[in-house]
Amino acid sequence: MTDTSNRSSGQAEFSTPALIRIVKWTGLVLFGPFYFLFIAFIPVLCQSRRGFRGWYWRTIKRACSRLMWLLSTRVEMGAAARDALRHDENSIIVINHRSHLDGFALMDALPDEKWITFGAKKELCDAALLRRGFKSAGLVEIDRKSGKLALETLSDAVKAMPARRSLVLFPEGTRVGTETLGEFKAGAVLVARETGRVIRPIVILNSDRLLPGGKRLPKSGSIRIEVLEPFLCDPNGSADADVARLRSAMIEVFEGRQQAI
Repeated sequence: MTDTSNRSSGQAEFSTPALIRIVKWTGLVLFGPFYFLFIAFIPVLCQSRRGFRGWYWRTIKRACSRLMWLLSTRVEMGAAARDALRHDENSIIVINHRSHLDGFALMDALPDEKWITFGAKKELCDAALLRRGFKSAGLVEIDRKSGKLALETLSDAVKAMPARRSLVLFPEGTRVGTETLGEFKAGAVLVARETGRVIRPIVILNSDRLLPGGKRLPKSGSIRIEVLEPFLCDPNGSADADVARLRSAMIEVFEGRQQAI
């Protein structure tokens, strides 16, 4: 469900004055580490409390929104797309990957009613403090050394999730700096076929222009998020054919919207 009705014609031109950006960056540098530690320590104190995960989810989501504000980065999503995610259930979200801003931008744009969690490589959870926080937030660890084990881990995690929570996967596997989408891995399709969930494709635009590879701080500007109609795998076809159809649908939106920016 692509929705351009609320799309700003000045998307690329949005910017924050340099002085305000400096003040925001200073605040991020001075207070950001303490805020991160506060969020990371919350599970140590509150994990056993009833309703903790829902409260913790909203805390993380608000933190991402504050980070986008401090970075002077506006995240745009149409009203129809937001409403579609508000009622989205039994899905696996597939999103292209352009920069380090992508996950934060998606969290910022999501309605509160929609819960997500990410699949992340196991190495990110090696630190004890991060492991506790990630586990409490529902992050799914992926051991990329074994494709079969990774698929089993993802499928089991998805089967255990409530309907309104969706696993988010980046099918390209890493950030892509090409003018179009990179090649897709089959993981999301295989998990969808195994669990019976639909795939909800999401296309992110302009994040790589704000934060190119190798840069530490993003430019001021807007990121656009487009939400596509649910994608159904074909039980009578091959997984490779599903991957090709999914990538084609996302490329059509990505290239069409990219030209308009």
